Amino acid sequence: MTSGWVYIVTDKPYGTLYIGVTSDIARRVYEHREGLVDGFTRRYGLKWLVFVEAHEDISLAIAREKHLKQWRRAWKIDLIQSANPEWRDLYDDLLC
Repeated sequence: MTSGWVYIVTDKPYGTLYIGVTSDIARRVYEHREGLVDGFTRRYGLKWLVFVEAHEDISLAIAREKHLKQWRRAWKIDLIQSANPEWRDLYDDLLC
């Protein structure tokens, strides 16, 4: 069972990136999409889920998030490209 998720949201392909971690990916991305939580993602209109990674333990997800946040932007883009080369919004995939 998955208890942690690392995710990246953006406003457009190669746009502003936000890396987050959550225990409920569908709820959290919905909050980003609807602008329900004040902060960075709302301010910059980051609503597209372009990368998601499941972890069995939330502590592993948190460690991975911290690690990814230290990466260079080019590495983050490469990570997205490798998993989602078309930069599709993956939100609908979560609901299936």
